[in-house]
Formats: sequence, C-alpha cells, structure tokens
Amino acid sequence: MDEEYDAIVLGTGLKECILSGMLSVSGKKVLHVDRNKYYGGESASICPLDELFSKFGAPPPDESYGRGRDWNVDLIPKFLMANGQLVKLLIHTGVTRYLEFKSVEGSYVYKGGKISKVPVDQKEALASDLMGMFEKRRFRNFLVYVQDYAEQDPRSWKEFDAQNQTMQELYEKFGLDKNTQDFTGHALALYRDDDYLQTAAITTIRRIKLYSDSLARYGKSPYLYPMYGLGELPQGFARLSAIYGGTYMLDKPIDEIVLGEGGRVVGVRSGNEVAKCKQVYCDPSYVPEKVHKKGRVVRCICLLDHPIPNTRDALSTQIIIPQKQLCRNSDIYISVVSFTHQVAAKGWFVAMVSTAVETDEPEMEIRPALDLLGPIKQKFVSVSDYFVPTDNGLESQIFISESFDATTHFETTCLDVLDIFKRGTGEEFDFSKIKHELGEEEQ
Repeated sequence: MDEEYDAIVLGTGLKECILSGMLSVSGKKVLHVDRNKYYGGESASICPLDELFSKFGAPPPDESYGRGRDWNVDLIPKFLMANGQLVKLLIHTGVTRYLEFKSVEGSYVYKGGKISKVPVDQKEALASDLMGMFEKRRFRNFLVYVQDYAEQDPRSWKEFDAQNQTMQELYEKFGLDKNTQDFTGHALALYRDDDYLQTAAITTIRRIKLYSDSLARYGKSPYLYPMYGLGELPQGFARLSAIYGGTYMLDKPIDEIVLGEGGRVVGVRSGNEVAKCKQVYCDPSYVPEKVHKKGRVVRCICLLDHPIPNTRDALSTQIIIPQKQLCRNSDIYISVVSFTHQVAAKGWFVAMVSTAVETDEPEMEIRPALDLLGPIKQKFVSVSDYFVPTDNGLESQIFISESFDATTHFETTCLDVLDIFKRGTGEEFDFSKIKHELGEEEQ
C-alpha cells in the first residue's frame, strides 16, 4: 500500500466501482480499498436467503421458500435503461462479458387507484385507459412531435424553441392536462419532482426519447436487469479496473484521509501504512464530516409467491406512483423481479417498494404501494439516511458520491457518477479511450 497513486477509491459500492473503472480506463493509477470483505457496499446482494432473514432479525425461512441458495436479493435493486448511460458504459468497456441481462416485462403507472401500462407510442396512446378520447389524441400528437424532434433541424421544432422555452410551455402548446403531464414527467421522463416544468424543454424531450429508444430495443419495457441480481455489477467494473492496472484491497480498514496544505488530500492511512495520492473518491460513510443529511429513504423488500395483480402476470415490472396521486412531494417506486432472473426460488418474486420519507411514519407512507402487491409472504423494512456532499470537492480533491435515492432505475446514479468524474478530471468521460482489444487482453 505504501505507494503513490493518481486516485484512491474508498468503498466498493456500485458508484465507486464504476468510477474506479472509468478512472483506470482514462489512464489513472488507481488503488481501490474497502473496509468490508465483500463488494457492493450498501447496494450488496444477499445470498443465501437465511442471511437476509438474519440481517433483519427475522426467524429463519421455512421450507416453503425453496432452497436458500436459489435466492440472491439486492438490498437496493435498480433497473437499467436499455439505451441509457450505464448500459452504454457496460458495452463500451466490455463489462458485459461478465454479465447476462434479461428484459423487464412491464412498465406501469398508478392513477386513480389502479395501475395502467405506460403509453409510449401512438398506438398505445390511443388505447390507454389513462386518458379520455380527446386527451389521447392530444397526447398522441405530443409523442409524434417528441419523436420527430431533431435538435439540428429547426424545421422539426414547429416554431417552438425547446432550448429556451420551458416544458410547461410545451405541455400547454399541445393542451395536455395535469394528469397527462404527471405521468409523462414522472413515468416517462423519470423526474422525481415537478421542478423540471420550469426548465428548458429540451432536457425532457431527450429523456422521453431515451425511454422510447430503450423500449424499442426489446419491446416489453425500456428496462433491463442482470441475471443473478446486481451483485455482479460492482465486480465487473472491478475486473475492468484491474485490466487497466487498478489495484484492489478488501477487508482493509481506513483510519485517516491525510490532508496537506490548504486541506488538500495527499494520502490515505491504514494502520502504519500510507498510500499517497492526488485525489480520493468515496461514498459518504468514509467522510461523515463532509456530508449532510438531505433526507431519508424507506425501502421495503417483499417476498411474494405470485405476480403483481393487474400487470398481465408480468414476471418482472416497474410501477411508479406519481407524487400528486397521493398528495405527496415524492414519487413511490415499485420494482419486481423473480425466479426468471435467478434471484429467487422457482415461483417466487422479490418486490421492492421505496420512497423519500416525508413523515414520522415511513411504513405508512408506502402502504398504498404495498396494497398493490397482493398477499405478502414476508417483508423487510429499512429506513436509511440520504447523504449528499457539502462541497464539490475541487479544493480538497475529495469527491464524494451521493447516497442511493429511492428511484428504481439507474438514471440518477449515472448522472451522479458522470458528474463526479467530470469534476475530478475536468473532462467528460471519453468512451473512445476504451481499447477495442479488451477481450484479447483478458484471454
């Protein structure tokens, strides 16, 4: 450990592993350290099943759950957008050689006490039960406009300046009502609140196009989920980092982040060993004095022996309950995976309900979502703090990731990772730097 590195990464959560791989690919000499004996941090996967029950203080599972080793439950499951940044990163880096993905079968939104499929094209818009007849046609015209919109072709703008006019103005241009705006912004563009309404419409147009393009790749939903759960993702990026010269150390306690003049990081100490470095990248648990609690997230892992009612017996799905449907400030998210993803015994499903905490009774806040699941065989509830860094890290050169939010997709995770990388290196990540002969190097 007594060497000098360009960057030291602390923690092997998914964000940290992605950053380690990106930094290594960009030519940095990287040391990656974790105090734990395992990869994944707070986003680790639990296997076998009795470990999950033990973690939450529940009696051991009975034989009805099948073989315990057939279960692999993610503590913070998230879906990958099929055409999103993370999948592009996986493909470009070759990490996909370690993973196999399966399409998620459905994408739904909650309105007025029931769930409906998210409409994403003209045909679905006209068939959707989310809107009345005239609203369907207005929404169809809106979708046609978004799909035909080309940033480099002013003729496609139809006298609307998406770079300078707001999303609220675009909704009004097509006469869309509040309910349609609600599921469009939260279930298609995947915003967590309504602040986007007053920002440039171009960003939302890009988000809807991403959703639509991702859906077009596999047809059932825009989402993917890895076989055997997310646990292999951090290790895949760890292998990538190692291929490009990164060094990994697990079960290594971190006693101090050593600072030099002006509070700038100069190294990391473990016992009597000090590794020198120019930068540190880490999760909030390594620098509690440099983060503040922005809120809390409640998560409920539910084990089911049936698909979610009213989802056409989908073996995997996402359901979003927009905030306004329950008079809340935050959306509620439901993700469901099953034995088809090799994360549960035959015939079993794993559902996760999550949201940002707004009251003193977090479990009551997610009750409407739990009621959509049907009979729950076993549930495990946790409430965790949501931490964000107090500064951008440019002075100290300590770059800190945010805690995982309540969303059931990786889009916000990718935005955080790419923002950290840009702050740390001063440049956008260049996918072209990844060697095409990656596969040959491993053989």
